[in-house]
Amino acid sequence: MCDGKLGLKFIHLCDVWKPLLKRQWIYRVNSVSGRNFSVNNGCTGTKKDTEGPFPAAYRPREVERGWSEWWEARGFFAPDAVPSPGAAAVFSMVLPPPNVTGQLHLGHALACTVQDVLARWRRMRGESVAWLPGLDHAGIATQALVERTMWHEERLTRRDVGREAFERRAEAWAERQAHAISGQLRRLGLSLDWSREFYTMDAKQCAAVTEAFIHLFDAGLVYRDCSLVNWSCALQSAISDVEVVHRAFEKATLVPVPGHSEPVEFGTLTDFAYKLCDSDGEVVVSTTRLETALGDVAVAVHPRDPRYAHLRGARVWNPLARRQMPVVFDECVDMKLGTGALKVTPGHSAVDFDLARRHGLEVVSVITEDGTLGENCGQFSGLKRFDARRGVRDALARMGLLRGRRDHAVQVPFCSRSGDAVELLSRPQWFIRCKAMAEEAAAALQDGRLVIEPQHFEKVWYDWLYNIRDWCVSRQLWWGHRVPAYRCARPGAAEGEGTWVSASSEEHARRKAAAQLRLGAEEARQLSVSQDGDVLDTWFSSALVPFSALGWPEQSADFKKYYPLSLMETGHDILFFWVARMAMLGLQLTCRLPFEKILLHGILCDAHGRKMSKSLGNVVSPEDVIYGISAQELQDRNLQKLRSGLLSETELRKATDGQRKLFPSGIPECGADALRFTLASHNVKSTFINFDVAECHANSLFCNKLWQAARYTLLSLERLSPRLGAASAAPGTYDRWVLSRLARAVAEVERSLSGSDLHSAAAALRAFVHQEFCDVYLEATKLCTRGEGGGEEAAAACHTLLCCLDATVRCLAPFMPFLSEELYQRLPLERAAETVALAPYPTPEQWEQWRDEALESEMRTVLEVVSALRRLKGAYIQCAKRPLAYLLVKDEAGRETLQDHVALVAHLARCESVAVVDALPQAARATAASCCVGPDCTVYLQHQGAAAAAREDIANRRDKISKELDRLLKMTASSGYREKASPQIQSTHMAKIETLKTELKRLDNLKVPS
Repeated sequence: MCDGKLGLKFIHLCDVWKPLLKRQWIYRVNSVSGRNFSVNNGCTGTKKDTEGPFPAAYRPREVERGWSEWWEARGFFAPDAVPSPGAAAVFSMVLPPPNVTGQLHLGHALACTVQDVLARWRRMRGESVAWLPGLDHAGIATQALVERTMWHEERLTRRDVGREAFERRAEAWAERQAHAISGQLRRLGLSLDWSREFYTMDAKQCAAVTEAFIHLFDAGLVYRDCSLVNWSCALQSAISDVEVVHRAFEKATLVPVPGHSEPVEFGTLTDFAYKLCDSDGEVVVSTTRLETALGDVAVAVHPRDPRYAHLRGARVWNPLARRQMPVVFDECVDMKLGTGALKVTPGHSAVDFDLARRHGLEVVSVITEDGTLGENCGQFSGLKRFDARRGVRDALARMGLLRGRRDHAVQVPFCSRSGDAVELLSRPQWFIRCKAMAEEAAAALQDGRLVIEPQHFEKVWYDWLYNIRDWCVSRQLWWGHRVPAYRCARPGAAEGEGTWVSASSEEHARRKAAAQLRLGAEEARQLSVSQDGDVLDTWFSSALVPFSALGWPEQSADFKKYYPLSLMETGHDILFFWVARMAMLGLQLTCRLPFEKILLHGILCDAHGRKMSKSLGNVVSPEDVIYGISAQELQDRNLQKLRSGLLSETELRKATDGQRKLFPSGIPECGADALRFTLASHNVKSTFINFDVAECHANSLFCNKLWQAARYTLLSLERLSPRLGAASAAPGTYDRWVLSRLARAVAEVERSLSGSDLHSAAAALRAFVHQEFCDVYLEATKLCTRGEGGGEEAAAACHTLLCCLDATVRCLAPFMPFLSEELYQRLPLERAAETVALAPYPTPEQWEQWRDEALESEMRTVLEVVSALRRLKGAYIQCAKRPLAYLLVKDEAGRETLQDHVALVAHLARCESVAVVDALPQAARATAASCCVGPDCTVYLQHQGAAAAAREDIANRRDKISKELDRLLKMTASSGYREKASPQIQSTHMAKIETLKTELKRLDNLKVPS
């Protein structure tokens, strides 16, 4: 029973640990059996009750309940939450704002986990951490979803309801999704400062977007031009490269395309002839887009192609467009592709567009914004583009100009939002000149002002910036930031005439235009002013986030203190679309880099190394892992998505089949802590990261192991409290060993987190908690705390258990915030902070005094002996439950050392007894199996007549492992393996090979007597 004197006794006994802990520890006993105690924690918010009985089982749903609400209510994650003497170091980040298009997936959870681990770690080190949450309005993606939902539910288009009504619908959608996403972020336990939350369409962000565009426009960096852009006919808008997905077709393949009742064929090459105008003869050209022949303006050949040398100055006749076309010579032509003659269609090809500019050719567009052929296409006008393909082919055949058709490998661009085949169309758009800004961003990396990890992405950074094209920032959408550009025209001006200015309002535009045109007040009032109807590319507003989220263009206190950001962490797949543009605009608009360091994580894949996609059925929601989900519920959700129009019939079948294979029994409940720890346990700097639900479940069991260790400690305290004396309780051998191992783990965690190597820190903590603290030390304490034990040895063990638990909980807090908080509040100690999130993070300096290399070496030998005995026991089909064991040691010093640990060896190896000998007893020589532990020690295990079966079992296991090893070695050595297998698959295979080799060596080391 706990009494009032126990606390005083622990104050006295804790004196040994004071130099280590650097603070007063007062242990208290929280009864595991149900007795309560009260502690005034000073919390004015609603705090979860942890005063009651310590639950026997770890239940993640119960452990994680309530903490996020309490953290937020108490304001623990505000930058000034850490009380620090003097000026604290500042660490600032912005969470890459998720799109308000739907729920977060595991890719978001990965990014959030990486950032939260770093933010929590730095906050616990006493730094002033500003980590800002936000949401992105996701213009094109949100509009596509809202339009799809409107059509599916009401058979309405955006033009049916009008722009204002459509914008209200999009706002309502975004509000619903924003609420769902913020709930997901809180369930992950993220330490975001919600008081600084932003949204890319809120008033402050809109003001920043307008200011940025005006600044760039007035600096001559924004211009309007008629140029080729990626165009989605289904969306009737220009789209960015990130929304374009290239699909490869090796041969003729039928593909459904929006707006066409029948599938469209891709993967063929058609040859047809253009006749020479002034002589007999023809030039045969090849194309995968026969319908664009109506827009051909020339035929191009290579200057060194001898087949066409005689055609200099020649012209050919285009019978479809009824125009003469020159034959031009240009080195961009591939002599080996097709016939070596290239039809030039500058209105629908980037290569041809550049070629046309070099040769002064006309740019003719024949495909309109809605995907039909234009008025300049004669008999084909008004036809859908792919329907016109058949008509053009038939017309060429009637004219005797068709020369053949064959399969041809081709990459076709598709819109990821609509599934439509992307066209290149020449349309008036707003562009940003990027060359000078890109060169400055590249120079920042070169001179060391900017750091990128992993380092190999530096080359990618340079390649993209030095080969950058101007950025098309206008989109023909209704959802987003309206382009702050106004056409100002004098009365009577023709349509399309006038002066463009960028301004914050119509009146502002009128004043700027009047000043530019030098007009008087009356003339200025008569100007016709109209705003451009387009909206800005979502990446434009996102590129401002590092400074707009902190109050720019105002010189706010947040902007002055937290800009530039300390770190920008995001996926490497948006290095160009977002990160580089943030750097360019930050330098241009604020004259400073927006961040000091870029940390890029890889793309999350499933357990088989496949990218996650809804068509494969391998997309996993974080909630499914946190709370678990049955196989039937997964299928029901797919059906709901089909009914909502979010999945097609084809996608439904693929998703269902994929989920049945990946999750035949559904997904078990793992909890947010296990999910976070699993994500952090992988090298996030890898190009690809494989996520396995089975690994996540194993980490949930790891959480349970720590939970049970804490419960064991509290039970031991309660049981031993009447017998714990007031002796000095100096740490014993195993106490000093585990503290030395803890010191080593703390140092490794510090080193790893400093280098953003989360996986190394996670591995160090897992190894310490699982393999050393729980599997060895905790078991060792049972030798002195159970039965009639007590006194100094038991007291020291209790102190060490609590000491290790406290340090471990604080070390794990950035990775497992919920479990760490729960245990931090339940452990019987006077806490250094109200929450573990603000408790001091263990540092190597605090623990260095406990490092003991000699003792660690000694215990390494002891544990190798235990491992050898366990392997021998595992080799037997029939073996006594607790057999006899002998340790044959050659030198006397070694025997004395092992003799000190025989009780622990017997306990860990589950042996009846362990004898340390210099010669094996005669009776054991013929019946004991053996295994070498280094050159001076051999362990023997007494068996009970199962030697033959053991030998057969070892031989069978060896044969099985050898066959698997041979198979892997042959596969990895085969021709083409390096080229065909992905890097992550190769890494998995190499790790498996090393594991099999190690297991073979262990089996070879086992000796079973005849």
